[in-house]
Amino acid sequence: MKSVAIIGASNDRAKFGNKAVRAFQQQGYAVYPVNPKESAIEGMPAYKSIRDVPVRPGLISVYLPPPVLLNILPDIAAKGCDELWLNPGTESDEVLAAAEKLGLNVIQACSIVGVGVSPARL
Repeated sequence: MKSVAIIGASNDRAKFGNKAVRAFQQQGYAVYPVNPKESAIEGMPAYKSIRDVPVRPGLISVYLPPPVLLNILPDIAAKGCDELWLNPGTESDEVLAAAEKLGLNVIQACSIVGVGVSPARL
């Protein structure tokens, strides 16, 4: 089964971190929401850190500001993934350089659109 960890997942249905959870669910993915402040998101257990996700996800989709993302890139690299999706607003020159140095396969695009869903319809 295809799997995705969504870092910055949210219970606020207006936020893209929530829309991504629903979009990937609709497309048949096993979804692992990551948010240190939530215990569940959209009825699924939420994980405090990418380190806590019980599988190596195929994709990791990020909804965090660059300074926060920079701090967790080593954890993302340690967990591993086939693709690291940096959604609009998460990327910076520092993030991109650090991700490249860690050998991550970065995709700079909206992961919701990438999975074939229009965010406006969620």
